[in-house]
Amino acid sequence: MLKFLTKIKQSLSLKVLITNILFAFLIVTVVGVLVHNQISATFINEKVAISKVETRNALTLAQGHFNIARFQDDSGLNKVVQDFITSSREDGSLSGRETVILPISESKKSKIYQTVPTLLVLDSIPEDFREKVRENKEVLDKRITIRYSDGKEFPGFLIGGKLNIPRSGEFEIYYLFKLTAQFQSISYITWILIFTGLLIVLLIGLSTQFVIRQVVSPVKAAAEVAEKFTSGDLTSRMKVSTQDELASLGNSFNEMAVSIQQQIYRLENLSRLQQRFVADVSHELRTPLTTIRMAAEVIYQQKSEFDPSIARSSELLINQIDRFELLLSDLLEVSRFDAEAATLDVESFDICNMVRKTLDYLHPSKSPVIEIASSKDSIQIEADPRRIERILRNLITNAYEHSEGLGVKIQIADSDNEVAVGVRDYGLGFNLEDAPKLFDRFWRADPSRARTSGGTGLGLSIALEDTKLHQGQLLAWGEKNKGAHFVLTLPKRHGFSIQSFPINLIPADSESTVKIS
Repeated sequence: MLKFLTKIKQSLSLKVLITNILFAFLIVTVVGVLVHNQISATFINEKVAISKVETRNALTLAQGHFNIARFQDDSGLNKVVQDFITSSREDGSLSGRETVILPISESKKSKIYQTVPTLLVLDSIPEDFREKVRENKEVLDKRITIRYSDGKEFPGFLIGGKLNIPRSGEFEIYYLFKLTAQFQSISYITWILIFTGLLIVLLIGLSTQFVIRQVVSPVKAAAEVAEKFTSGDLTSRMKVSTQDELASLGNSFNEMAVSIQQQIYRLENLSRLQQRFVADVSHELRTPLTTIRMAAEVIYQQKSEFDPSIARSSELLINQIDRFELLLSDLLEVSRFDAEAATLDVESFDICNMVRKTLDYLHPSKSPVIEIASSKDSIQIEADPRRIERILRNLITNAYEHSEGLGVKIQIADSDNEVAVGVRDYGLGFNLEDAPKLFDRFWRADPSRARTSGGTGLGLSIALEDTKLHQGQLLAWGEKNKGAHFVLTLPKRHGFSIQSFPINLIPADSESTVKIS
């Protein structure tokens, strides 16, 4: 059942077909019930109406005969009554009705007259109906169930009236009509309605399927072409063989595909040109930069012999050359990310040891103001050590340069499948509105760019791209003048994704400024 429901959700044609069949079944059911009820009511009401008219006429005629016979003697009157009873018996044998004549008397022992000696149960005639007949001069009718003493029951109706027999008094006369023939006809009509309804639902289903094939098939073909186009087959096109609205859809889709294909080719060409431009510029700049560095180092080594202002210039020259080389390296790395050409050289290594080595390499003389807190002495992970070291170097350098001398705390924690490194500083921090821009290229929190510290503005952007390559997450928290907290979370095994975060992004000491020394 679950597979069938899933198939319905995934198939538009099946969904439309089942919906139309359900609506058709509902409509046919409602119409069929209304028609059935109307036909049944017509059959029964017509039978009751005709029987009521015939009974009224028969009673009027009999009453007339009785009125004339009152001038005769008892034998003549009795013959008229017996003729009436005999006539009722013969008519009842032909029509299947039962006739009951009861005297209107308070005594329960009054004699009961019946046209034929049947097994009819007198309780078939409700007492409340008898009361109405006694009080009313008109002929009355009522739907009942005719019961016999042998246990048989038949649906039917009852017509009652009154007769005044001279010298005998008033009598109740009841005609009990069976509706067996009518119900058989209604049952036959019911089966015809059911068969016709099922046939209509089947025809509606077949016609719906035919319409679906005409409408949904081109849409399905368009979906298949779109999937091929998405998977990289830019030459996929829809086949157009008609001139209707679906043909317009196909033509528009094909025109859109051509436009997208041209745009993709153009963007790919621009990307290749950009990558080649960056690579060529970087290569061309490295040659004169190497010469400039050699000359700058010669000047720097002899700065003690120069005027102090010239010596200071040599120091600035070396620093800016270092920054220029770092910028070229970062630009080349960014171009690789843009071209989706960055790859991982996965190895197994100890990330705790890598944090310590990175810290010693970056700031060996600043270790007193940087604290490392690790839950374990060694945590092995599978990753690209070069890229992980670059992420750590960027985070630690960024934290130290913005710590304003208040210290930096590095925390390492792990879970069963993840490892996290948190770098916390207590310096300038950043505003909440600046958080989405932290990892943008060339963005700096200081709009004046007047700070003497800081790198190329590409460090956090490259760190984020390196993290994504490892299917990890790099998150940042900060408050103005309360510092910042960067948390790197990585899966321990290559190819897995992170399911939990061993280190909370919001640090526990975020409510107060703590100096780590």
